[in-house]
Amino acid sequence: MSLFNVYPLFDITPVSAKDVYVYDDKNVEYLDLYGGHAVISIGHSHPKYVSAISNQVEKLGFYSNAIQNPLQVELADKLEALSGCKDYQLFLCNSGAEANENALKLASFHNGKKKVLAFKNSFHGRTSAAVAATDNSKIVAPINAQQHVDFVELGDLDTVEQILKQNETCAIIVEFIQGVGGLDQSTTEFYQGLETLCKHYNTALIADEVQSGFGRTGDFFAFQKHNITPDIISIAKGMGNGFPVGGILIHPSIKASFGLLGTTFGGNHLACAATLSVLDVLEEENLMENAHNIADYFQEKAKGLPNLKSIKGRGLMIGLEFDFPISELRKKLIFDHHIFTGSAKNPNLIRILPPLTIQKKHIDVFFEALEKELNKL
Repeated sequence: MSLFNVYPLFDITPVSAKDVYVYDDKNVEYLDLYGGHAVISIGHSHPKYVSAISNQVEKLGFYSNAIQNPLQVELADKLEALSGCKDYQLFLCNSGAEANENALKLASFHNGKKKVLAFKNSFHGRTSAAVAATDNSKIVAPINAQQHVDFVELGDLDTVEQILKQNETCAIIVEFIQGVGGLDQSTTEFYQGLETLCKHYNTALIADEVQSGFGRTGDFFAFQKHNITPDIISIAKGMGNGFPVGGILIHPSIKASFGLLGTTFGGNHLACAATLSVLDVLEEENLMENAHNIADYFQEKAKGLPNLKSIKGRGLMIGLEFDFPISELRKKLIFDHHIFTGSAKNPNLIRILPPLTIQKKHIDVFFEALEKELNKL
């Protein structure tokens, strides 16, 4: 049987990894500045992470959500303490797309409305309502297009209000730093304006923190810079450091009832053990502070780069926008310098989403290689 050919693949076969390095089947070492789409938060094969999963699978890897699971309670308490999101409720699932599906479904249950408002250049997942709220017609199938979604320019509060006035929108879903779209973000005034409009028009505000959450921006969540309180917060990627896990944090104004949401694998014992180890390491190794410090160093190093238009993003969700398409430059970085980086919908943007354990010496290696290639142009 062949694989369903939907991924354009680089000719690299990783077989092991440690902290910020990945090793292929030819024993070539790669510096990982992309973290497998921002998934690797505390570094590859962190000993505390490996130990947590190994110890748990020896005891109990899985049972259904029909029984007590104290690890879920422990995780909810630890997440509340470290994130500062007091009194929210936790529902666990398996991925970012599933987190956003549950967020949108719950919003619609909560207020009885069915339309969604999302923003241009958004990316919220590849399933059902999540992909309908993603601004990429190439990945929206006809069955998904049945969803009612309005797309608005990021920053345009007037259009947002005109749509909410129609009293049909169950939720606004927003990335406070757009990921796949190209690391664009708006102002505190805009985000606070969204919160005000949502409260006025009985619309749920969903903060999509799938990529930006768990310390990546230097704050636990990207929205926290703007001093707002979302109704629902979706999480995934970095929360499991590679183990498939997602979830939503739900404001106490939204009430639960039996059967409202459900999942087979979500919140399983291994997923909880993985996420608890991530939270422990984030705290013990001060990785959010490190994200701030390395981001400042990165921005200083980037100043004066030839052909650079702008530095985008925040913390270790950061990018370099050039005045030319970067696809060939990325290939040079991978194959000539053995450095993984990311792309975006913006063809001129290199995305940097490394493990939060990254150090200044790793940034130096990247800029040395980057400057060498840019000087050849």
